[in-house]
Amino acid sequence: MRILHTMIRVGNLERSIDFYTRALGMKLLRKTDYPEGKFTLAFLGYAPESEAAVLELTWNHGVENYDLGNGYGHLALGTDDIHAACRHIEEQGGRITRAPGPMKHGTTVIAFAEDPDGYKVELIQEGRH
Repeated sequence: MRILHTMIRVGNLERSIDFYTRALGMKLLRKTDYPEGKFTLAFLGYAPESEAAVLELTWNHGVENYDLGNGYGHLALGTDDIHAACRHIEEQGGRITRAPGPMKHGTTVIAFAEDPDGYKVELIQEGRH
């Protein structure tokens, strides 16, 4: 078995695709509209679905926002230059909610961004920079 995807619901599909592709560098792998079900699915990632887990964005037609609740944590992305990644996200109009720095009670360097719907995205420094 392997993880195939993680799904989040979004209020504006094009805005979310723009954030994940331009600010986070993912590729839109496929997008399918289901008019009878009144929803559209978009799958994004860094590699084909056959090779890696991806992110599924679900847009339910006519729904502009969701209560994120208190059970959701974050998506986590590894980067070899967390400072450059944060600058790029901000240049693309994204919001950094926690600047790069060591995690609480640890030494791993992390930062947090927020997508257009308020979902948290953790950036984790993987390489030495």
